Amino acid sequence: MKASELRAKDVAALETEVKELLKAHFGLRMQKATQQLSNHTMLGKTRRDIARAKTVLAQKKKESAK
Repeated sequence: MKASELRAKDVAALETEVKELLKAHFGLRMQKATQQLSNHTMLGKTRRDIARAKTVLAQKKKESAK
């Protein structure tokens, strides 16, 4: 997901997006542990998406605090 798409969302939507990404990442980690994951690059992609979403969320919270 692009940062511009995330910036268009409000704080509540970003928090739910982070939760969904964390669940997806957990599922991928479990698939890797049981050797069912065929595309290992998805782990890195979801980790970067989580970081991107958390960054935009922190920026939005900082803006609203001003």
